[in-house]
Amino acid sequence: MKIALGSDHRGTEAIRAITDTVVSDGHIPDAMGVCGTRSCDYPDMAYPVANAVASGKADRGILVCGSGIGMSIAANKVKGIRAALVHDEVGAEVSRRHNDANVLCIPADMLGVRVIERIVSAWLRTEFEGGRHDRRVQKIQAIEQGLDPSSISAESAAAVNE
Repeated sequence: MKIALGSDHRGTEAIRAITDTVVSDGHIPDAMGVCGTRSCDYPDMAYPVANAVASGKADRGILVCGSGIGMSIAANKVKGIRAALVHDEVGAEVSRRHNDANVLCIPADMLGVRVIERIVSAWLRTEFEGGRHDRRVQKIQAIEQGLDPSSISAESAAAVNE
């Protein structure tokens, strides 16, 4: 998979470790929103990564800032993005398995590099479970369309998946 990477200045050390983890797990990193150590604004880094994932130029994305919150908020403004702020391996797996998260957001200031590497590996290896979770992801997509998510029934979700 091609993995788009982005970080603000708070995520510089973490993004280096993440790049190595992406490569060692057999994927292709694309650092398209990384500002290095100079101070920068996280939305400027989140946008190219989220846009690459939403447009299909990247399979998934990983964003890092101090808290992970800003990156998550900014990325989730891009239609088609399901960015998840994750603090541990279980959250990484659930975000993929149940929510089909296509962007992982990591808080560099709150986690050590080894924990971040384990989170990234867990997230990259976990697939979307589908099933009952398909309907829930379709409801998220309905919200993006300006629709009431309760309009998506189990029957209409099943019809889309056939």
